[in-house]
Amino acid sequence: MSARLAYAGLFALALPVLLVAWASRLDTVLDLPAYGSLAPGAGVAIAGFALMAVATRDLWVYGHGLPASPFPPERLVTRGVYSVIPHPIYLGAVLVALGVSLATRSAAGLWIVSPVLALAAAAFVIGFENDSTRRRYGALTAPLLRLPSDTDAAPSIIERGAVYVLVFLPWLVLYEGIEYLGVPPDARSTYLAWDWSLPVIPWTEPIYAATYPLVLLAPLAASRKSELRRYALGGLWATAIIIPLYLLLPLVAQAKPVQGEGVWRALMAAERLHDQPVTAFPAFHVVWSCLAASLYTARWPRLRWLWWSIVAALAVSCVTTGMHAAADVVAGFAAYGLVSRRDAVWRRLRNGAERIANSWREITIGPVRLMSHGIYAGLGATVGLIIGVALAGSQNAGWLVAMTLAGAFGAALWAQLVEGSPQLLRPYGYFGTVLTAVVLAVVASLVGADAWLLFVSFGVGSCFGQAIGRMRCLVQGCCHGREAPGFLGIRYVHPLSRVVRLSVLGGVPLHPTQLYSMLWTVLVGLLLLRLWAIQAPLQFIAGVYFILIGLGRFVEEHFRGEPQTAVIAGLRLYQWLAISFVVGGAVLTTLGPTAAPRAMAFDPRVLPIALVVGAIYYVAYGADIPGSNRRFSRLR
Repeated sequence: MSARLAYAGLFALALPVLLVAWASRLDTVLDLPAYGSLAPGAGVAIAGFALMAVATRDLWVYGHGLPASPFPPERLVTRGVYSVIPHPIYLGAVLVALGVSLATRSAAGLWIVSPVLALAAAAFVIGFENDSTRRRYGALTAPLLRLPSDTDAAPSIIERGAVYVLVFLPWLVLYEGIEYLGVPPDARSTYLAWDWSLPVIPWTEPIYAATYPLVLLAPLAASRKSELRRYALGGLWATAIIIPLYLLLPLVAQAKPVQGEGVWRALMAAERLHDQPVTAFPAFHVVWSCLAASLYTARWPRLRWLWWSIVAALAVSCVTTGMHAAADVVAGFAAYGLVSRRDAVWRRLRNGAERIANSWREITIGPVRLMSHGIYAGLGATVGLIIGVALAGSQNAGWLVAMTLAGAFGAALWAQLVEGSPQLLRPYGYFGTVLTAVVLAVVASLVGADAWLLFVSFGVGSCFGQAIGRMRCLVQGCCHGREAPGFLGIRYVHPLSRVVRLSVLGGVPLHPTQLYSMLWTVLVGLLLLRLWAIQAPLQFIAGVYFILIGLGRFVEEHFRGEPQTAVIAGLRLYQWLAISFVVGGAVLTTLGPTAAPRAMAFDPRVLPIALVVGAIYYVAYGADIPGSNRRFSRLR
């Protein structure tokens, strides 16, 4: 009972209070646009509370339990609100956070706290709760509000309606959120000189506006569930790819002025009334129209020429109405190509990861063995150091070199304490690198150096260095995943790989967790570089690093399959550390307003130093003495 009360107190009382305190403090640190008012904000918050209350009631009545993951209900609840949506309490909590932020006009609550809460809930569901629920109750029942299955049956009215709720609504919220966030201070126009020479043609506005009915009617035209599912997934993937691009790329396209009078000019003015230039590159008009045309073509293949002619006309109208530059349109087609061929793109990534995973090469010179995968560690260290010095300036190169070299030592020491064994004489652990960097930053502050500048520049560079270094993990077989479906997994067959030598998973499709990590850390690194470019506070950048890396590591760890990792209270050790990253990152974001300096021009004198550091990393991660059984002597 005491454990249940503590859990309830943590999530029902302490967490809301901490989130409010976090938002309040961030409002004094960050300069973000505030939006909202009492009435609509209160309405959203009340709707969230009501959803949570109804879901809690359903858990009590139908499942004989309460919403607490460590103390689940006796029975799986598939009635009431759980028959409609799968995670109503998490959705309700996010709605409450958004509503309170809008009602109090808390900019940080709207732009930082609520999105982090949503990401944390998603990470927990993916990284723990879904599989935990399956293990306890068996196969899960699909809710009423879901995407259609991949079959040739005709979609139901509910399945068609679900596309509007699950695809269009999230896109609209995120799209409008980017609009309300406003034009970044370093925005650059996508218009080229010749774009400005093109006239605005008002009568093409109806063609441009035809995108809306074309896209919105598409779910009603699907004759098979598979067509509707492909359309819905395309929209979700387009949202997941393009919305981050709007944040990462400061590219805008200000609508061209329209001269004269008339109905077309009035229609154009109405459409531009609340439009911002920030959602231009790539043009969603193009992406959505292509997705719709693909669905219409599947429904009426003989009219393929018509649907794609409409797409061409819509694309031209993006330019002739003065709403987009030609570059926006081209980028829109490129984004559609990426979305429509996402399976092929993934196969290439997966197959490339599998080739790297089975590419082990080694040579022996006397007692020393040199292994090919150490090159990735050396290259990662070199790239990370160059990026760090470019951000912090060459005058701080010595400290960053010390951090990089100490990071290898800290990683080795950490892994010895956590994973070291007669089979693993020289493993490495990421958390040891972070801990060592913190210690070096503290030492730097004691002697008068700029600790925040050093720590954050090192962290930003390490995102890209770690992404490259993960290829070493692929070859060696460390950080490997658990069993996965064939279309998703990679197979290890090389006899020297840790997967083949130390487990029974050789030849079995495994989650390419190293690839997951590479993709996520590159995305985080790009976001941190963007924050640096707009001179966000260094403390905030550091906090964002820990929050996002923590969320990503929590999910990644769920898909890992290394048996030596300890499990504590249902979560793997590194998942607990990932949670501490998120909490610690939230604290870091509130510590101060020290703006990031502008990045320095590359100093060529740094390159030889970075190459030497890379060579040292190669020796640490790619050279050993296979005939010795002493600690740190062998890498496998």
